[in-house]
Amino acid sequence: MKIRTIGRHAKESLKNIVRNGWMTFASVSAVTVTLLLVGVFYILLMNLNEVAKSVENDVQIKVLIDTTADQKQQDLLEKEIKSMKEVSTVTFSTKENELDQLINSMGEDGAIFKLYEQENPLNDAFIVKTKNPEDTKMVAERIVKLQNVYDVNYGKDVVDKLFKVINASRNVGIILIVGLLFTAIFLISNTIKITIVARRREIEIMRLVGATNGFIRWPFFLEGLWLGILGSVVPIVSIATLYKYVYDLVAPSLQNHFINLLEYNPFIFQTSGFILLLGCLIGIWGSTMSIRKFLRV
Repeated sequence: MKIRTIGRHAKESLKNIVRNGWMTFASVSAVTVTLLLVGVFYILLMNLNEVAKSVENDVQIKVLIDTTADQKQQDLLEKEIKSMKEVSTVTFSTKENELDQLINSMGEDGAIFKLYEQENPLNDAFIVKTKNPEDTKMVAERIVKLQNVYDVNYGKDVVDKLFKVINASRNVGIILIVGLLFTAIFLISNTIKITIVARRREIEIMRLVGATNGFIRWPFFLEGLWLGILGSVVPIVSIATLYKYVYDLVAPSLQNHFINLLEYNPFIFQTSGFILLLGCLIGIWGSTMSIRKFLRV
C-alpha cells in the first residue's frame, strides 16, 4: 500500500472520530475507565506476584534429626534427602544454632532460654528448600518417613493457606482484567458499528467503483486504533503518578522486611507500554469485530 493511501486512510479515520462527537467521547471514556481499572489491577497483581515469590522463596522444611543418630546415619539421611529431584538445597544446622535462633526470635523474652545453653534439648536439623515451593508439602511427607528423622516442620497450615490465597488472588485478578477488556471491546465495537451503519451508502458506492475490501476496512481499522490510543493517555499518566506516590510512601518502610514493591523504574514504564499496547489492541479488535459483523464486503 502506498504511503499516500495510508495518509488518506489516517485522515479519513480522524475525520470520523470528530464527526461521531459524543459517541467518540463515550468510547474513549469507556476505554479510559477500563484501562485505568486494568492498570490498577495489573499493578496489584504484579506486586502480589513479587510478594508471593519472596514468601515462597522463604518457605523451607526443617528436618529434625533423631538424637540417637550417629554421624554416619546423619550423612546417609542427608544423602537420601538430596537425592530427591524436587529438593534444591540441604543445609545442616546444629542444635546450638537452633537454640540461638530461638533466643533471637523471642526478643527480650528469649533470655529465659539461655538456661538451656549448658544442656541443649533441641535437635540438630537439616534445612531443606525445594525447587518449586508448591512441592514443599509433598517433600515433607516423604522425608518424615525416612529413618533417623525425629520430626518435620514446615508450617503446614500456613503454607497451605498461603498458596491457596495467592492462587485465588491471581485467578480473581485475571478474571476481572479479562472482563474489563471485553467490556471496552464491546463499547468500541458499537461505536464503529454506528459509523458503519451511517456510511453504508458511501461504502456501497465505493464498492461499485471498484474499491477493494481492504481499502474500505482501513479507515475503520485506524479509527479503532486512535480510540484505543486516546483512551490510554489518562490511565498512563494517572497510574504513573499514583504508583510514584505510593512507592515513595510505602517502599522505605518495607526495606527491612522480606516484602518489597516492584521498583518504580523500570516497572512503571513497562506498565505504561502494556497499557498503551492494550489500548491499541482493544481498539483494533473492537473495530475488526464490528467490520466483520456489519460490513459484508
